[in-house]
Amino acid sequence: DPNCGCCGAWIDHMKAAGFEVKVSNVADLEAARRANGVPPALGACHTARVGPYAIEGHGPAADVKRLLRERPMGVAGIAVPGMPVGSPGMEAPATAPYASLVFSANGNARVWQTHRPNAHLGQRQ
Repeated sequence: DPNCGCCGAWIDHMKAAGFEVKVSNVADLEAARRANGVPPALGACHTARVGPYAIEGHGPAADVKRLLRERPMGVAGIAVPGMPVGSPGMEAPATAPYASLVFSANGNARVWQTHRPNAHLGQRQ
């Protein structure tokens, strides 16, 4: 959605981390997820491709770089389901912990990395 501010903020996050980003606005996000092999339960507000991987939602660039570096067997992509406050593009003063998940082509998912936004500020999570 070209009017989605959080998607634009995530794009800025990825660009700042050194990724070259090509934006394609689509009318049917569900079809884009299906075409990229993202399990329905892991849906968020945008889908990306990085190399052979689908990236769903507000995953941190560091997690995507780790995925590209480690290339774990059987992994089709990484997802941050929903729109967790504190994830890249969803920054806010009050945040909550969230997780990046890796998923396989058959839809199985597991935690890849947990995140505690603003933990460095000494806030209770």
